[in-house]
Amino acid sequence: MSRPPRGTDAGPGEPHSHALAPEDVIRFKVKAELRKRIRGVRKTAPLEACAERSAKIVASLEAHAAVEEARAVALFWPIVERHEVDLRPLDASLRARGVRVAYPSIDPDTGDMVFRFVDDPSALEDAGYGFAEPAKDAPEASDLGVIVVPALAVDPTGHRIGYGAGYYDRTLPKYAPPAVSIAVAYDYQLVAEVPATPGDVQVAWIVTDQRTIDARATS
Repeated sequence: MSRPPRGTDAGPGEPHSHALAPEDVIRFKVKAELRKRIRGVRKTAPLEACAERSAKIVASLEAHAAVEEARAVALFWPIVERHEVDLRPLDASLRARGVRVAYPSIDPDTGDMVFRFVDDPSALEDAGYGFAEPAKDAPEASDLGVIVVPALAVDPTGHRIGYGAGYYDRTLPKYAPPAVSIAVAYDYQLVAEVPATPGDVQVAWIVTDQRTIDARATS
């Protein structure tokens, strides 16, 4: 089954409008507009600024209690040309202290996403979904302590906007809890409110280059 890559604007995670209540149709349209606008803003940011902001996010993640305690952490490999948060230094620091690191993997037949442990990040390859992922025979992750989640926009209650395919919304409930979900974004991607739509799954924490928010306390 063909699924859109993480870099696309919409996908099967968004239901057809005829199946939704009118208010949900409006929320999906608002989310689509937010997605488009913030992608445009992020695209104009200099790569050097993205790297500086990413370094601050990594430092905050390294100091987060859940990350400090975790023995297995799921990250995502950045699409650098799309100016995503770069977590590669976190991968290196986690491995240096013996933490197992996992990455998302899409099943080409079902479109389901799981996390798989990766011993060497240089083995990650683009399998056609627009981002680097593990080999399909890499071991599926278990006992994850933390899942770091990408976001195009996120609000203080943990509602986020991704690229529209719904992978993380469908996958997070399989792992978290007990895993702690942490969305990462540049601070300008933190918005007052993300419209809640059917199937949305809130994250527990938000980390930007300027603040760390306990979404559970906020919501």
